Amino acid sequence: MTRKLFGTDGIPGFGQQIPDDSEIALKVGMAAGRVFTTGDHTHRVVIGKDTRLSGYMIESALVSGFTSVGMDVFQFGPLRRRRWRC
Repeated sequence: MTRKLFGTDGIPGFGQQIPDDSEIALKVGMAAGRVFTTGDHTHRVVIGKDTRLSGYMIESALVSGFTSVGMDVFQFGPLRRRRWRC
């Protein structure tokens, strides 16, 4: 049976099993980057994160994966979650 990588809230367990997760994040960045780099336009990705310590490790690995396949990466750093009221 194959391992399910993505759940409803992202990749389960991310940031809890170092260095396992940094390797997975690198591979996810590379794989997503290969999909995103189709066509002749400029290929850019924006990365934001929360303030958990694992976010810094995951961000670095994703940046490495995206840049290794030729994408431009913009890092926004920690982002605050806003709750919208209707």
